[in-house]
Amino acid sequence: MLPSHKSSIHLFRFLGVDVFLHYSWFVVAIVELSYSGHRYSSYLWNVYEYLAIFGIVLMHEYGHALACRSVGGRADQIVLWPLGGVAYVAPPPRPGATLWSLAAGPLVNLLLVPILFVGLIVVRRLNVESNMPDTYEFVRSLCVINVGLLCFNILPIYPLDGGQILRSLLWFFLGRTRSLLIASTTGMVAAAVLLVFAIRSRREWFCVLAAFAIIQCWSGFQQARLLARLEAAPRRDGLACPNCHKSPPVGEFWSCGRCRRPFDMFATHGVCPHCGAVFDGTRCMECGQGHRLVDFGQI
Repeated sequence: MLPSHKSSIHLFRFLGVDVFLHYSWFVVAIVELSYSGHRYSSYLWNVYEYLAIFGIVLMHEYGHALACRSVGGRADQIVLWPLGGVAYVAPPPRPGATLWSLAAGPLVNLLLVPILFVGLIVVRRLNVESNMPDTYEFVRSLCVINVGLLCFNILPIYPLDGGQILRSLLWFFLGRTRSLLIASTTGMVAAAVLLVFAIRSRREWFCVLAAFAIIQCWSGFQQARLLARLEAAPRRDGLACPNCHKSPPVGEFWSCGRCRRPFDMFATHGVCPHCGAVFDGTRCMECGQGHRLVDFGQI
């Protein structure tokens, strides 16, 4: 499960995006700083390095958010946590818009590669390696970390950027449902290989990342099955989303926020038949935009 702002601390709001820090970040930061070795003469440099990684991840997530907005999507939250960051973006349901929103994150890391590399060349020319070894090691580490984050993110493992970019590319040719099915299945295989490698090489963090990826790939696979049901379902005549103008499906595709049981939102006029909870609005199954039920009105 991806982190949410409900279990996070609100840090600031910039460019219309609220940035949150998950509580677990502090725990992992303490552990990482405690076992990060003695590459520096002072642990203060380890703190600087950890904060710099924080900054690189934040720029990566802002790349996603601003790209999503540029194509008319919604992006107003970023949550930073030990496994990286999550930009909650909702681009228009088009392959091109989704592809740009996803690719913009790794592109930020790609742009940072020459910048950090030039910085490394400069400190070498100034003989900083001999005079200020901590500064040199700091710049060198940022170069390595940024390239590592870029390479890891473009792995074809859903929901990493690489897996979602693969899905967006396939979407052009295979449609929304089949592309997600293939990307999530490919991701599960790739994550399983990564898990085997992590276990054999005894790399604990890789084990956590691989296990997380497998869970998310399975979630993507289940979502693809739901999309297949949606595509095959009949549509409700006389109603349409005010944003995308698609008619809602007929069937129990909505989940009650109180009892978690499925029901047909429009057949029951927003009342859960199981627990009696009343809903005056819902999200469109096609575009994801939220509207009041009355806004779907007669057409």
